Amino acid sequence: EIGMGLTGFGVFFLFFGMILFFDKALLAIGNVLFVAGLSFVIGLERTFRFFFQKHKMKATGFFLGGVLIVLIGWPLIGMILEIYGFFLLFRGFFPVVVGFIRRVPVLGYLLNLPGISSFVDKVGESNNMV
Repeated sequence: EIGMGLTGFGVFFLFFGMILFFDKALLAIGNVLFVAGLSFVIGLERTFRFFFQKHKMKATGFFLGGVLIVLIGWPLIGMILEIYGFFLLFRGFFPVVVGFIRRVPVLGYLLNLPGISSFVDKVGESNNMV
């Protein structure tokens, strides 16, 4: 429960920091809470193994490098690197997330709209395993 709360607050602070024109403090707090929450949810050892697998080193470098650059004080560049690393790290989860969201009544209808459907299908067809 604590891990989900920390992760949720981390995502909230990241989103709120981006809305407020890449506020350094909010983005830094969001990054720290997100990584801490992830560690609480899946455990420290599994978090370390997830981030530092040999085939995920490039993605981990972009993600953690982006976090470091945000903490240093360049939020726009850091968030660009971090988002790229996030998509590389978690692209194996996208098909599961897309499948879940398609079952939610209102969101599923939105994902099945003509323009959005083709994009979501490409995101949801990832063949890479985590």
